[in-house]
Amino acid sequence: MVDLPGTGLDRTYRRNQRSVIWIEGDAADEQTARQAVEAVLTRFGRLDALVSNAGIMIRKPLAQLTLAEWHKVLDTNLTAAFVLARAAEKPLRAAGGSIVTIASTRALMSEPNTESYSASKGGLVALSHALAISLAPEVRVNAISPGWIAVRGNEQLRRKDHLQHPAGRVGRPEDIAEIVAFLLDRERAGFITGANFVVDGGMTRKMIYEE
Repeated sequence: MVDLPGTGLDRTYRRNQRSVIWIEGDAADEQTARQAVEAVLTRFGRLDALVSNAGIMIRKPLAQLTLAEWHKVLDTNLTAAFVLARAAEKPLRAAGGSIVTIASTRALMSEPNTESYSASKGGLVALSHALAISLAPEVRVNAISPGWIAVRGNEQLRRKDHLQHPAGRVGRPEDIAEIVAFLLDRERAGFITGANFVVDGGMTRKMIYEE
């Protein structure tokens, strides 16, 4: 659990320490995935949902990006979601559960020097719809592709940062948390699977011309 000022997540953790399990390890490691699933089943007896949110970016010019760095980004952003889904398949099927992966609008558009990150997030969108078919009908799987989300409490946002978004502002962590909660709810979202939800304040729908 990361302390995110202004989100309430740190306070929520302190109020609910008995319902939080800490697992330390490499997110892309099969043993870590198995340990996490086993710990949840031991503590709670079932597993209803999996949210794959591990992600890093190494932003370098193509000629400077090493193969080791490429693999590190792909392992963290993409392979981790695969090994967790595989480890969680049986209990998720038993519970009629759901998986949500956190991709990015970089799966759909790019900035310079983001090859490893963009590739990993594009792969995550594809992995999500593949899992939706493979795990159907017991488990629903959807992806969310956030745009610019201000996750750092000390991030200095300018007026033009907000106004360039058709929604009128930069995104907040709560914007993503709300749609995650919706997609995990089988009553409200039971007919939704294999989809990718772009939550970016409308930026990917905006045509930009040079003045």
